[in-house]
Amino acid sequence: MPQISEREFERLPLRAHQFLAGVPLHDVWAVDLPSPRAGITLDEFLRVANERLYTPTPVVRGLLDLRLLTGRLFGWDRPRASTQAAPTFADRLTDADRARSLARAGVREGPDGLLRVVYRFENEKLVELINRTVHAAALSALVETANSYRFYFAVYVRSVGRLTPFYMAAIDPLRKLIVYPSLLRSVRANWDRTMVALGT
Repeated sequence: MPQISEREFERLPLRAHQFLAGVPLHDVWAVDLPSPRAGITLDEFLRVANERLYTPTPVVRGLLDLRLLTGRLFGWDRPRASTQAAPTFADRLTDADRARSLARAGVREGPDGLLRVVYRFENEKLVELINRTVHAAALSALVETANSYRFYFAVYVRSVGRLTPFYMAAIDPLRKLIVYPSLLRSVRANWDRTMVALGT
C-alpha cells in the first residue's frame, strides 16, 4: 500500500486541490482495486460497505485507544472556547459545494465522534479533526483507471500551535508503518467483499 508522490495526486481532478489551497499536504497513499465493472463511485462503495471503508485491526484499534486515552489524560481532545469559534474547513464551502455534497457539513463520525464531515461528493469525501494538537483533514477519493480503480487517502495538516510539529513527528512512524498500510489493506478487503464478490 504505497505512499505516492504529491505530483501524481495533484494531477487528479479533485475539488480538494483548490478547496484546501494553502493547507499543507502531509502525505498521500493509494491502493489499486480490481474492476468488477465500470462506473463505480466512492459514494456507491460507501453505501454498499455500510459507510465503513476501513476496518481497523486489533493492533490499530489498540493504538487508537491508546491515543484516545492519552488525549483524555492531557486534554488534547477537550473542546476549548477558542476551538468553537475557530475556522473550520467547512467555512470554505461554496453554495455550489453545499448543493453538490451528499452529506451535511459538520456531521460527526469516527471514534468518539472526533471527525466531522466537510463534504461528500460522488468520488471524494473530506473529513476534519480539530483539537489541541492539529487541525487535520483526511480525504478519501476513488478514481477509475483504464482497467481498475485507485483509492487515494490524503492527509492535510494545519498547525494549531507549537505542539503540532512535535506531535506529528511522534506519531508519524506509527502512521506510516502500521496504521495507514493496515487501513488501506482493509479498504481492499472491503472492496473485494462487497463490490467484487457481489458483482455489483
